[in-house]
Amino acid sequence: MNARVRRDFERIHGHAPEGVWAAPGRVNLIGEHTDYNDGFALPMALPQTAVLVARRRADGLLRLHSAQGDGRTTTLRVADLAPGTVSGWARYPAGVVWALRERGMPVGGADLHLDSAVPTGAGLSSSAALECAVAVAYGDLYGLGLRRPELARVAQYAENAFAGVPCGIMDQMASVCCAEGSALHLDSRTLEVRQVPFDLAGHGLRLLVLDTRVAHDLADGAYAALRAGCERAARLLGLPALRDLAEAELPGALGRLPAELVPLVRHVVTENARVGRAVEQLAAGQPSALGPLLTAGHASLRDDYGVSCPETDLAVESAVAAGALGARMTGGGFGGSVIALVRAEGAGAVAEAVTAAFTAAGYRAPAVLEAVPSAGARRIG
Repeated sequence: MNARVRRDFERIHGHAPEGVWAAPGRVNLIGEHTDYNDGFALPMALPQTAVLVARRRADGLLRLHSAQGDGRTTTLRVADLAPGTVSGWARYPAGVVWALRERGMPVGGADLHLDSAVPTGAGLSSSAALECAVAVAYGDLYGLGLRRPELARVAQYAENAFAGVPCGIMDQMASVCCAEGSALHLDSRTLEVRQVPFDLAGHGLRLLVLDTRVAHDLADGAYAALRAGCERAARLLGLPALRDLAEAELPGALGRLPAELVPLVRHVVTENARVGRAVEQLAAGQPSALGPLLTAGHASLRDDYGVSCPETDLAVESAVAAGALGARMTGGGFGGSVIALVRAEGAGAVAEAVTAAFTAAGYRAPAVLEAVPSAGARRIG
């Protein structure tokens, strides 16, 4: 692929690139909607990546092209970048360049060509993969010397302030900080990370990603409303964030809240606790024990947080009925993908059962991927 994307870059931009970078999508094993509550998560990087080919420009222009786009090149002036001025996929790379300049970084223009294998709208962080590829590439091209968590902060700021999605930091931290063969135990408040070995094959396991093909758009207001509800609850409880409410304190705290905030708080607090238990299970060399935690996490996202949909619910129910150890939706919700932890010998039967259930319900057949714990963003050429 390296040679092909270089040739594509030369054909589109008319000269050779300076380098090639890649940043992965991610699945989150457990810890959903906890990151903007300063909580904990346990994501892992996917083998599918956004590949970015780049070369600096001295004229202040940013020229953007995507192999998954309409064939046209978007040309912008770096000095004119501002929130609301760029639409579509181009707002993500443009937002990273803007965010770097907002932080006083001495960056200019570039020719960029993107070729991404991360499915869009599937809850696998395709936007974060693109943002992080640009952040890492610009860090190298312009010698910025930023540490990985700082690059993740830049990418998150781009998505929040430029693209208009009030996401937390988990997607970007996963894309830049994950390690091959491990899940990433992330503390969203401190950005401390711990690589937790996650040897699926060694334990006879596989992690399936079932893309329901129900596209979601986290910029449509529902995500922002959930975040605002959590922040309101924290203020009413006198807490910096819901991360500061322990599971044992939950019953008393819920009695002090308006009814509409109770399920949001219950999900966040119990989900943080599930992350802690998942890390303990992996550290003990018992990855199969994650199964019930996944299924419990989905029930919480469905019943308390209200971000599931009929397709993701059906995928979870049919996967578990077919022998999956556990399953849940992954990502922000409102569609997207489900992960299913399965015995290796039963993976095919689970995928077939979910597909059959979708066909019977009149849904489009899901796309099935395998999640293998992979490396974070890096230069590849």
